[in-house]
Amino acid sequence: MESVSLQVLTYNIHKGFNTGNTRFVLHQIREALQAADADLIFLQEIQGKHFYRERFVEGWPGASQWEFLADELWPHQAYGKNAIYHAGHHGNAILSKYPIVFWENINVSKSQSASRSVLHGVIEIPGVSQETHVMCIHFGLSPRAQRQQLAVLRQRIRSHIPEDAPLIIAGDFNDWTGFAQREMQTRLGLLDVFVESKRRPARTFPIWFPVLPVDRIFYRGAMLEHCQCLRKMPWRKLSDHAALYATFSLYRH
Repeated sequence: MESVSLQVLTYNIHKGFNTGNTRFVLHQIREALQAADADLIFLQEIQGKHFYRERFVEGWPGASQWEFLADELWPHQAYGKNAIYHAGHHGNAILSKYPIVFWENINVSKSQSASRSVLHGVIEIPGVSQETHVMCIHFGLSPRAQRQQLAVLRQRIRSHIPEDAPLIIAGDFNDWTGFAQREMQTRLGLLDVFVESKRRPARTFPIWFPVLPVDRIFYRGAMLEHCQCLRKMPWRKLSDHAALYATFSLYRH
């Protein structure tokens, strides 16, 4: 059966600043993303608005960060706030070369001080027999918060996504213990691309000496072709996280 290739990338961009917040590197992040040239990009900690930084940070874009990064390569975008404060807000974003026919931001946190959300999008890829569901994640740090957030995620998947539809979930799970991975696999049938391909999750944090596997790409209803952890140059000088990249095959009509 013929298939369509789909390249995805997930990246916690640290609001466009490098490790230690000593340099604003959003322009270099855009160059790195353009060079990677993925079809779908999942972004976390992306600044939607910040009144003070807009005035005082040199090189701050006139548009929102997700619009600046999308440029002309990713004409379809969705943004969901997961933290709102006096100066502005930040959250998750999905950039796509293919039409996003539906998207919704789902609150998965009970805490206003550390708000978290799941950005759920539905992508229409020409030639693919079904709509592809994608979810961009940024979960909390505590095990208790993660259990609560995973419960909301499970309910959303079971109520809104057909079991045979292609589904890709990517982002910063803060899952160095493997709890989220076990939950995703045993309860939802979702596989971690690096566990499947390389027998262990990718270590993505901190970028200068990555020891923690906090960022993940999970999938079902697709065939994994390739995956890569992007932690060498130029990525090493950008965010405090490494980026993850994966290629999938989706069935044609």
